[in-house]
Amino acid sequence: MKNILVPHDLSPNGAPVLAKAQMLASALGAKLWMIHVAAPDPDFVGFETGPRSIRDHRADRLRSEHQELQTMAQLLRSDGLDAEALLVQGPTTATILDEARRLNADIIVMGSHGHSALYKAFVGSVCEQVLAESKIPVLVVPIPRNT
Repeated sequence: MKNILVPHDLSPNGAPVLAKAQMLASALGAKLWMIHVAAPDPDFVGFETGPRSIRDHRADRLRSEHQELQTMAQLLRSDGLDAEALLVQGPTTATILDEARRLNADIIVMGSHGHSALYKAFVGSVCEQVLAESKIPVLVVPIPRNT
């Protein structure tokens, strides 16, 4: 195993997932690829970009997310891990799977909240979609609902 892909939502819920992936990468001497799938640009989904202030706010948010991701990757590298962080935009599930292919990932490590059937019916589950469509193994780290 050479490449481990970890989608990260930049919430505190991602910490236990990242810890498991770090443990796995350390044990196997694998490279850890951490990605954050940012919301797509409004133009991507067919909306007007809006006033300049909205575009500026969106750009600031992307810069902030990118910096947060790079800081986490630097911490992993300071622990001796071969780690890279990428901020990508697009539809979440498709983007995760596309990046897994592009990076030649051997496994995807991601978290799951175990939401109710009603929640999944209305919102869906990225984890379930990745599990259903992935051509490579997916390690699911359960995240307690109270986090």
